[in-house]
Amino acid sequence: MTQKGLIVVNTYEVFPSVEHMISHLKEEFAKLGIVFDVLSSGELPLWVSGDGRIQHGDLPYDFAIYLDKDPYAASMLEDAGLRLFNKADAIRLCDDKMLTYLSLSDKGIKMPKTISGPLRYSKKDSDVFLKRIAASFSFPIVVKENYGSLGRNVYLVQNKTELEELENRLSYSPRLYQELVASSFGVDNRIIVIGGRAIAWMKRKSDNGDFRSNIALGGHGEGVNLPQNYIMMAENCAKILGLDYAGIDILNGPDGEPILCEVNSNAFIKGIEEVTGINVAKAYADYIYREVYQQ
Repeated sequence: MTQKGLIVVNTYEVFPSVEHMISHLKEEFAKLGIVFDVLSSGELPLWVSGDGRIQHGDLPYDFAIYLDKDPYAASMLEDAGLRLFNKADAIRLCDDKMLTYLSLSDKGIKMPKTISGPLRYSKKDSDVFLKRIAASFSFPIVVKENYGSLGRNVYLVQNKTELEELENRLSYSPRLYQELVASSFGVDNRIIVIGGRAIAWMKRKSDNGDFRSNIALGGHGEGVNLPQNYIMMAENCAKILGLDYAGIDILNGPDGEPILCEVNSNAFIKGIEEVTGINVAKAYADYIYREVYQQ
């Protein structure tokens, strides 16, 4: 009997880093005798019927690797009986940065001071929240839209004027305000966790003076020997959020302590494989094979 998997990608844009990940995963799964279809979330035969039930067309797959962030399609695929990597709830919690912090709070995980921005529903103005932000942080302040990846939709605000201008632009969008961890300006550590175990890590560093270290924004990866408390934090985050696969980004605190930056449910593999020489795709394929076929 043919063993078959599904890879789900975004309907509108598939980045080269995603294409590379798909290609490498398919290579490793082929060695295990598994073939794949690749579909965008917009192509999936999923809907809610008039009688209020979730319906799905033909889905002849044993499992799905979900490389999109659409939580609705993910939930309907799970309702259809597919095992998703990652699961729909883990994707939901990681896609919304504020939900990520809330889910990991009170769990002994150090993170930057963070304030969630109130949503705006009308054209009425109010300076109450801006006064609170200015009183709660020292400039510069990090502002993040709750949804976004590759370092996009993340801003560094230098003063009250910039804060007001950005708030006017973003006030209709979910967003958060965060203290800048100056000891980790332009530098962080990416740790890949699969099945609850950290398997690869690297330091990421900006090459152009940007406070963000993302390789997509011009940064580069370097080998690094991380202390055990960094590894433990990454593994703990993945466990709490229910992630099969994750890229955990950790900042360097002023005393060398790990401070959580973000958790990514769809971390790309090209850069970290090149830096470390570790075959992340193989490790992920082997883990999925064990979970689906050997339980």
